[in-house]
Amino acid sequence: MKYVVALCVALVLNATANLLMKTGMKTVHEAGGLLEDGVPTAAATILTSWPLMVGLACFALNALFYMYALQSETLKISIAYPIMVGGGFALIALAAHWHPLLRERLAPGQWLGVALVLAGVVLIAWNSRAATLTGP
Repeated sequence: MKYVVALCVALVLNATANLLMKTGMKTVHEAGGLLEDGVPTAAATILTSWPLMVGLACFALNALFYMYALQSETLKISIAYPIMVGGGFALIALAAHWHPLLRERLAPGQWLGVALVLAGVVLIAWNSRAATLTGP
């Protein structure tokens, strides 16, 4: 069970990192873009933007929790990866829709796509044995 929890934490951290990167890059884009003035200026821009720095920290923590989950002898990568990617996709789509700075709008067909991705993730996880996800 601890590996499933770690996988879920990794998923949320990954989605959070992506959302923070997107919100942080809105300001950078308005200032002319990330690489307009070269790599040193881009590095300074990243280092002085709290959403970008927190996003990078979330990515690092995501990797840590994901690696921890993958050390399980029973959690298959063929289960973990679809949960990470498909679940993250759905979280990001939902959060971007309601996030006050992003307010992304999805067409009905896109919402259907989100639902189908989630259904696929559920089917992949559901059809695996319960022991596959819990581990020792």
